Amino acid sequence: MMTNAILVAGGRGSRLYPFTRYTQKTLLPLYNRPVIDFALATIRRAGVKNITIISNEFMGQIAQHVGGGFEDEKIHYVLEEEPLGVGHALNLARSYNQDCRVLVYFSDNITTLELTDEVNRFNGTEKDPGCVLLAREEQHPEAFGVAVLDENGNVIDIVEKPENPPSNLAIGGIYLFDENFWTYLDFAMAQRGEQFSISDVTRQYIQLGKAKLLSVGEETWVDCGTPETLLLASQMVKDGKLNPKPHREHSP
Repeated sequence: MMTNAILVAGGRGSRLYPFTRYTQKTLLPLYNRPVIDFALATIRRAGVKNITIISNEFMGQIAQHVGGGFEDEKIHYVLEEEPLGVGHALNLARSYNQDCRVLVYFSDNITTLELTDEVNRFNGTEKDPGCVLLAREEQHPEAFGVAVLDENGNVIDIVEKPENPPSNLAIGGIYLFDENFWTYLDFAMAQRGEQFSISDVTRQYIQLGKAKLLSVGEETWVDCGTPETLLLASQMVKDGKLNPKPHREHSP
């Protein structure tokens, strides 16, 4: 069973006003390339060929930049007419990603971690492989979903934006889900309503013992959602530390 990708590029990007009044935040520059190029490059280097991009009123700008993709790719564009939350946005992409495994990628996350091995494992595993949660150590993880670990270091729960974080491992932005994803999404949305978060899905995998924690470790992960992190990532691109290319070659 092949793995598709859902690239979520919606929301208002209010932390990046006034720029996001005129364009989508994933089209803002990281030195000499837009943010979305780095997200797409990570997806492409993992070997994913079927990509759905969800965005808002700036979809036309994104489509003009990304186009129809490479010869061996399928790029689908899905319009989020109004921001009704992440669950609603993901449901818009369901028709293109119903009977497959999915890499869910929130587009302002830029990482040097390569996902090829995990995507290959998902493609080659006959029985549902569960989910993979990317984690990184954060000095102040209160703004994220935070992993709760047992004494052996296994993830046993995720707490969303806790005041007193149970660990410094932040979860968020990039996920791999097996074919049970939509079933768990429907259940979580029915239970949580407007309070739904993606952690309500990942928690179901964790309870079943079907979640793998993949720590970024020495690799880089930058959330380009604020002026400070956008500047940080831009400097990293200038220094040649982030790669916008779809294949395993380093940027000049």
